Amino acid sequence: MLAREFFEGDTVEAARALVGKYLVRQYDGVVLAARITETEAYVGRMDKACHAYNYRKTERTKTLYAPPGTAYVYLIYGMHCCLNFVTERTGEPAAVLIRGLAPRHNRDIIAENRFHCKCADMTAYQRKNFLNGPGKVCAGMNIGRALNGLPCGSPELFLCERLEDAGLPPCPDDSEPLHIKAGKRIGIDYAEEAIHFPWRFYV
Repeated sequence: MLAREFFEGDTVEAARALVGKYLVRQYDGVVLAARITETEAYVGRMDKACHAYNYRKTERTKTLYAPPGTAYVYLIYGMHCCLNFVTERTGEPAAVLIRGLAPRHNRDIIAENRFHCKCADMTAYQRKNFLNGPGKVCAGMNIGRALNGLPCGSPELFLCERLEDAGLPPCPDDSEPLHIKAGKRIGIDYAEEAIHFPWRFYV
């Protein structure tokens, strides 16, 4: 699994580097794994899109001040969870949001979590919109607010370089090199100049 040191550096660099890594979720004897396809960086000290902009500290944002690699899970619209991993040094509020995944292990369970059906029974619309958004990521991977504050390297939820690092078989779909693009982040129209930061990375 990725060590704490991976998360200690620059947040934007970490956001780009996480594309292509694997998110692993373990619960109730089940192991789910998916490849990260989209991320966004948020940096509190100067980013008006970050919950902790200008070092704002509230009950919601206190996790952003935790050690690097900590899971920051918050609720949007009162119903959808979003998964982030805290970056930079302890006390410096910054994180990478996981925006998109491609399922790799136990895909049928991920599909059941999202749509209450197996992969083979998904519609074309469901396949297109499987895990392409932060709320969908959390729904498919069974990630809720109970995981907020989970330390780096916890077996319930972790990141790794290769599926084999989690004791899982490699996926043939991942043999080709990735072509990572950068662009503006999504859904931050309130963030003034930060709207234009090219801090979203995707394939």
